[in-house]
Amino acid sequence: MKITALAGGTGASKFLLGLSAVLAPDEITIIANTGDDIELFGLRICPDIDTVTYTLGGVIEETTGWGISGDTFESLKWLERYGEATWFKLGDRDLATHIFRTAQLHRGRSLTEVTDYIRCALGVRSKILPMTDDYTPTRVITDEREMHFQEYFVRWRCEPRVKAIRFEDIEKAHPSPGVERSILEADAVVICPSNPFISIGPILAVPGVRKALEETAAPVVAITPIIGGKALKGPAAEMLRDLGHEVSAAGVAAVYEDLVDVFVLDQEDADLSEAIEQIGVRPAVTNTVMKTLEDKQRLAEFVLEEVMRDE
Repeated sequence: MKITALAGGTGASKFLLGLSAVLAPDEITIIANTGDDIELFGLRICPDIDTVTYTLGGVIEETTGWGISGDTFESLKWLERYGEATWFKLGDRDLATHIFRTAQLHRGRSLTEVTDYIRCALGVRSKILPMTDDYTPTRVITDEREMHFQEYFVRWRCEPRVKAIRFEDIEKAHPSPGVERSILEADAVVICPSNPFISIGPILAVPGVRKALEETAAPVVAITPIIGGKALKGPAAEMLRDLGHEVSAAGVAAVYEDLVDVFVLDQEDADLSEAIEQIGVRPAVTNTVMKTLEDKQRLAEFVLEEVMRDE
């Protein structure tokens, strides 16, 4: 069974780790968000791609959900000594990834090519495709000012209220090679438990991606990132509120209503099933919290079962 997954960072990576344990990893293609990408210290940093790659490669720092396990931060300390702003935490081993990526990009290789090289070097068997090879950073318009998403998320810890989100130069972007084909030829497409606005939203905004999702014959399943009106991690709940959506799993389902066939919500929100049915999406209820590897595998198995039901 060929699965194509649309993925953000931490929540998506947990699910994908479970999926790769119950399905042959080389049957999985991951379309990773690059709206989070940022250029710092002259380096191209791809947080969501790296989190997915590090997780599947078995080197992720599990206590934080980002970066490389056991990393040190000596380089960052020296950058601060030289007067650089160091609010975006980059470990020494992590910096090697960004240095390598940037050097390869400067040599004319595409982000797709570099991403594939890095995932192979880390022993990841699933294909990882950037949503686009173009640089289309997510910008957040807040009640204070417009800023890069990472500044809003990391530096200001989601404190400003969000008025709008835009994806810079997205109208000029092209899906990276294989993105549209992986959606159209999949046996199922899974929208991972990621923020619908700043993790999945940028992927859907790349010209051609939404059309591919509308045209694919494969069932499309989305997994909620919201449980009991809260996000387990990240600003999804705050963004739902600030952008005028219901802060619930049903609110997320409504964002995807024209794209998904099945919406997986947590058992805590089982009472929202009827509301989700009313928008024309089939609800599927289970425990979506992923604390252990067994939790991740169980959720992945549940999603695969729902896919089989919907074929």
